[in-house]
Amino acid sequence: MNAELIGTWAGLVWNALDEAKATLALKAIKKATKLKVNELYAALGWLAREGKIAIAETEADVEVTLL
Repeated sequence: MNAELIGTWAGLVWNALDEAKATLALKAIKKATKLKVNELYAALGWLAREGKIAIAETEADVEVTLL
């Protein structure tokens, strides 16, 4: 994987969160972006490192929010 590709995936995740205007669970992000699990995690890592998202673990799932 190269950085450009991961950046593209990060953009898909960011757009899904922005359009939802809400916190989304990983399943919802995966469904909205159609990314594979490893692609989703790479994108989340990119966004987290840039300080663009907050990740919270709940009893049922992991939820992601735009900052």
